[in-house]
Amino acid sequence: MTLVGTAATVVLLRDGADGLEVLLLERPRHTGTFAGAWVFPGGRVDPEDYAAAGSLPPDLRAEPRSPAEDVPAARIAGARETVEETGLVLEPDALVELSCWVPPLQAPKRLRTWFFLAPAPDGEIRLNPGELIDSAWLTPDAVLELHRGGKMLLVAPTFVTLTLLQQFPNAAAALAVAAAAAPETYSSRLLDGYEPDAVIAWHGDEEYPADGAGRPGRRHRLVMRGSDWRYERS
Repeated sequence: MTLVGTAATVVLLRDGADGLEVLLLERPRHTGTFAGAWVFPGGRVDPEDYAAAGSLPPDLRAEPRSPAEDVPAARIAGARETVEETGLVLEPDALVELSCWVPPLQAPKRLRTWFFLAPAPDGEIRLNPGELIDSAWLTPDAVLELHRGGKMLLVAPTFVTLTLLQQFPNAAAALAVAAAAAPETYSSRLLDGYEPDAVIAWHGDEEYPADGAGRPGRRHRLVMRGSDWRYERS
């Protein structure tokens, strides 16, 4: 199945009493994309976002093209979705590229999703009542513990992003490292033969297909059994 579009996700950061905090939003439990999951603000990049960025949408561009051509429009979409979902206003230029996520072939909806970090602006959170039912500012450690206890449902990109953010003491440190590094691409592949676990692998894992970079014993994967998830990276 081919990719059917591009999306943007914004990880809002602030400093709390216990260190770095992120904003998570709860999706309705019975309908919509990621039903019941706690996610970062974000959504699909619309044709209007490409127009505002001064570029053509993918279906009108000549091939081959670089996925990075979508980043200016994704920044605009990320800022737009953030204000639509939370009421918090961001400038697109405040978004710092973090990663790019490509769903596995088996996913029912395949959107290439750009993840950005951004410092949280001042303002009161006003949730879009049609799309969201709750919000919370929490440390990455706290979110992952709630997930393990079955009290917060996460999806794989959210889980991995939170795991990576655990290393930073404050928002400034996370933003500085992201700004100095090239965004990493996570092109996901589901591995067979690990039932009852579900295993997603990425570039560098020894079992990542058609890779060549994964030496024997190397790990870059997420192992999932119920709410007991482990991100393994050599």
